[in-house]
Amino acid sequence: MGDPSGVGAEVTVRAMAALSPEDRARYAVIGDSDTLARAIKVCDVDLPLSDTDKAGALRVIDIPVEGLPGEFGVLSEACGEASFRYIDHAVKLCMASEAKGIVTAPINKAALNAAGHHYDGHTGMLAHLTQAKSSFMLLASPTLNVLHVSTHVSLRTAIERAKPERVLATIRMGHAHFKRMGQDNGRIAVAGVNPHCGEGGLFGTEDDDYLQPAVEQAQAEGINVVGPIPPDTCYVRAHNGAFDLVIAQYHDQGHIPIKLIAFDTAVNVSLGLPIDRCSVDHGTAFDIAGTGKANHVNMIAALDYAGKLAEGWTGPRL
Repeated sequence: MGDPSGVGAEVTVRAMAALSPEDRARYAVIGDSDTLARAIKVCDVDLPLSDTDKAGALRVIDIPVEGLPGEFGVLSEACGEASFRYIDHAVKLCMASEAKGIVTAPINKAALNAAGHHYDGHTGMLAHLTQAKSSFMLLASPTLNVLHVSTHVSLRTAIERAKPERVLATIRMGHAHFKRMGQDNGRIAVAGVNPHCGEGGLFGTEDDDYLQPAVEQAQAEGINVVGPIPPDTCYVRAHNGAFDLVIAQYHDQGHIPIKLIAFDTAVNVSLGLPIDRCSVDHGTAFDIAGTGKANHVNMIAALDYAGKLAEGWTGPRL
């Protein structure tokens, strides 16, 4: 359900109300029953809640947390604790093969850290909870897919992390994911880190020293990858159909083009975990939480992508 003070409950109930009773039966929402009931009221949707598999109702797995503010739009330590507990419970269900995947509504990083859970967001938390060695953030949309070499770090640190080993691991992960999604020879482009990929060393040598060797190694392994390509043209070429996936070197390099062209339909997918997790690609929006204005289109897209992953689910990949 995400942070109880954010728009997570609202986009969740709107999305679930839009499903048929049969499709709704595939889901259970982990969160706070009272918050969901308030969201149903402000969104003015017809959605019965139940703690069992009652026909037509949305099943709720209620996780009690003391001190919830009972109102939307409030930065709260208790809400950060609740966010953590909801995700922890979902991970345990997936690791025990009692669920096929997780779709997350937004959490607030400040609230999460205030509660003593020091993660940079969902992806790092999920990697820790599943004991994954590494994880990767994929932003998927109908016309552009972006996989990040690094995410929630400073720009200086991101450039330092763009070394051949990490770039190659990101390429391999993207290739494996597209194979799983039915594209055996997905076309991958690696975006450069410097303007014009360094222009032969005039604007930096990282592209030649670090990115090019990773691309060459991936090509030697039979992966359909090219690059590095100047980032100011790489993304528009992918958007126009030249590539299926772009490897972004840092957070904003990948997030800005995706949010420009697919703000309401992009889905955040965690790769490298033993379980499947998709998420909406927006924040808690405290400024509109509780008004019923939150758009649930992104949640529908996340549910749809998770459903595609669930079709080939065989249990946690330990």
